[in-house]
Amino acid sequence: MDNFLPAVLLATVAMTVASVPSAVQSAECTKVVISADSDYAPLHWYDGKRLTGASIEIATRALSALNIPYEVRYVGPFHRVLREAESGEVSMVTSLKNTPERQQYLAYASVPLFRNPIAVFVARGNRFPFAGWKDLIGKRGAITLGNQFGGGFDEFMRDNLIIETAQKVYMNFSKLDSGRIDYLITGYYSGMIYLNQTGQAGNFMPLRPFVSETDNYIAMSKASPCVKYLPRINAQLESMQKRGELRAILQSFETDLRIDPASQDEPVRPR
Repeated sequence: MDNFLPAVLLATVAMTVASVPSAVQSAECTKVVISADSDYAPLHWYDGKRLTGASIEIATRALSALNIPYEVRYVGPFHRVLREAESGEVSMVTSLKNTPERQQYLAYASVPLFRNPIAVFVARGNRFPFAGWKDLIGKRGAITLGNQFGGGFDEFMRDNLIIETAQKVYMNFSKLDSGRIDYLITGYYSGMIYLNQTGQAGNFMPLRPFVSETDNYIAMSKASPCVKYLPRINAQLESMQKRGELRAILQSFETDLRIDPASQDEPVRPR
């Protein structure tokens, strides 16, 4: 039974790849072009010279182990990364939430890289009671363009909340500071790292519970011929997961960036 579930997951990945048009699969993949959100430490961010982070490290280690050529490419804000993945210019996006909208043009690995808690950030002087999603209704919120959060929250946000977007998280924190918005939704880790590194942790705070706490995955563009490598990549990720390598990589970046991991024993409360 222990070996049955991984086999089923690998078969699912293979079937997903099989659904990609044969013309795409038969084309030559000269290298896997990797990109990611440039504003989402410690998972992935642009340091002024290159894309780096835990998910970039995992992806490049997996491809190196498989002797698959790759290039890590910074292409700009996350919405542009997704657009280039949709066209096939970007072969691999590492890492992101698995949502129905993205499944239209991305084929996902079945191995989760890490849990990615999503938090509501507020100005400390304008904190409001928050026990779940419904407490956001009627207030002005913001997200970074291209972000999706999973767990059903994207649909709730679309149907019930007043949300504006900006290309970078610092832009939304500026809006929060000026009172233009009441709250900001972003990754707990990335939000706290930004506040710690800019010395603003005393001005803002994340509320509990998290709005979602779902997994992040590596995904391949269905428009890229490199998608044919997904079953092999998935098997390599599974091997890395069993060795504890995935978690160790994330922890090394958490340590380097001096962030305390979010509490894992506080469950997401009912909406």
